[in-house]
Amino acid sequence: MKLNINLTLYLKILILLTVTIVPGKALSLENCKWDNRKGIPCVIIKPTPNTSAYSSQTVKKEIITKQEIINSGAIDIKDVLKTIPGLDIFQSGPMGQQTSMFTRGSESNHTLVLLNGMPINDQSVTDGLFDFGQDFIQTIQQIEIYKGANGAHFGPSAIAGAVNFITAIDYKNSITMSGFNGKNNSIDGNYTKITNNGWHLNFKGSATQSKTNSALSDGAEKDDADNIQVNLNTTKWLDNNTKLTSTLYSRKTNADYDGSSTDESGYVANNIMYALQTGLDRVSKNKQDSLMLHYHNYDREYENSGYLDEYDSETLTIRGERKIRSTSKFSFGYGSEYKYDWGSFENRGSYNASTKGHVKDFGIFGNFGYKLSENAVLSLYSRSDDHNVTGRNETYKINLEKIINKFKFGLTHSTGLRNPTLYEFYGTDNYGIKGNKDLNPEKSKTNEMSGEYKITNGISFKMTAYRAKIFDQIETNAGYTKHENELINLNQEGLESKFAYKNNNKNFSVFSNFSKSEKTNGQTQNRRPEITFGSNYIQSFKNSFIGPFNFNISYRYTGKYNDWTGSKNEFVKSTDLVDFSISKNVFGNIFSLKMTNLLNEKYERPATYSQDGRQIRLGFKKNY
Repeated sequence: MKLNINLTLYLKILILLTVTIVPGKALSLENCKWDNRKGIPCVIIKPTPNTSAYSSQTVKKEIITKQEIINSGAIDIKDVLKTIPGLDIFQSGPMGQQTSMFTRGSESNHTLVLLNGMPINDQSVTDGLFDFGQDFIQTIQQIEIYKGANGAHFGPSAIAGAVNFITAIDYKNSITMSGFNGKNNSIDGNYTKITNNGWHLNFKGSATQSKTNSALSDGAEKDDADNIQVNLNTTKWLDNNTKLTSTLYSRKTNADYDGSSTDESGYVANNIMYALQTGLDRVSKNKQDSLMLHYHNYDREYENSGYLDEYDSETLTIRGERKIRSTSKFSFGYGSEYKYDWGSFENRGSYNASTKGHVKDFGIFGNFGYKLSENAVLSLYSRSDDHNVTGRNETYKINLEKIINKFKFGLTHSTGLRNPTLYEFYGTDNYGIKGNKDLNPEKSKTNEMSGEYKITNGISFKMTAYRAKIFDQIETNAGYTKHENELINLNQEGLESKFAYKNNNKNFSVFSNFSKSEKTNGQTQNRRPEITFGSNYIQSFKNSFIGPFNFNISYRYTGKYNDWTGSKNEFVKSTDLVDFSISKNVFGNIFSLKMTNLLNEKYERPATYSQDGRQIRLGFKKNY
């Protein structure tokens, strides 16, 4: 039996083997040294939006640190996110191809993506999904994953979850190179300087190229992808309590896209994105204030046989927030956010579609956290968004968390919404489908029950059971004349678990996710595997002959799932993927060897799109 073989393999691998308080750690200003003027990276992230001192402690999120990214040897975002239970990643071919993420079985456009806490979803995309295949990992300092409805924290589009990319200052100057031939390599660098007048200036840059195989499962052409990223971060303390931060993030990805199952020449895609952010943060003993101004722009072009498809969008966002710790038991916060989106696209050729328009949203939000006792916290978050087309809509979140000895127990009820895209409002195409300004937002409700048991200081077991409903989904009507809200809801339920062991030189975890996603009419959702599990093992060894070295191996099993195989919906086979890496410090220089898809699994995800086989990548990193 396939499952028995996978479990056996799984068991064998187990045997072989930017400002103040970090939520959940309750660091004080004194021992955190939040100003880090001497380059001590005490805190590299801001607390989650719409939280305060006590309510922030109950926010459920998973953090992938810079060191974990380095240990994984990851090149693109997909390599990192695929290790998180509850996230299913589907890339339409090799590196650089369109990549979708399904959070807990939701739709691919139900996850909000943020840069340093500010939304960056592309408004010129027809259905509002974020293409994870265009962003690479080298200049990202940290990643936060929020699963479940999080509209009260982030506003519209966090209907099933959110992913936050952090680009804070890295105080370790370095240059890194890796690759396995002249067409598949990557280089990145980081440099930080603290000037005499107190400016912290940080530059990160990277260049990656990939050319392995065709996106089509039976294709012969090797599809090419090139990515360039530039990230500038600055920090300046205006006084002992006030910090000014600014970020410039820019990336450009060129990739070959296949036009169809019979057209390998396809499209040449040129995808450019840049973002500008500047903010002020002020801290006193019991109060935190923040103000952030954000702008980003997408400029995408697709050339095919003389036809040029053009997509452009711009977003301007400003957010202000205040957090107050009123008493030893009570904290609260409030703020507002204004967001203006403009976008247009024109798709020419055999498929012709276009749209142009703008939308604006004004949100106000607030929260409070109350310590029922030293070991119990009740948190309430709410947000109201006034959209110029859909009107006023509210989201909220309620959380109760209690600690009993070594056991932490939590209950959460939360809601989310997604406003229609510009295309769903105003778009047209040559099939006769027209936009509909009478659409309602898609909405969701999520219930979670979580538990964590700390067996010892370094050993813990976590489990989360969830059930969610998404309703008023936006689809094309039966006559293909316009978009409308469906009456059929989407139901999701699942159980996520993780066992972790950590000491000074070893980090080992085992995770699993059992989930189900289907419409209320019984229709199963495509590309939603019902079972995934795996493990990660990292250890530092000391060998008398070769000296110390680091070892990392990860395994992920993805169960079979339904998908369109070219002529009909069929089950696609399960996969066993193993990645392995080893690194060695030699006179301050780090040499590494990474093997991906160690078992050389031949698979498609999604169906009809081939994925890379075994690859061996050599790497070199120098800190200076």
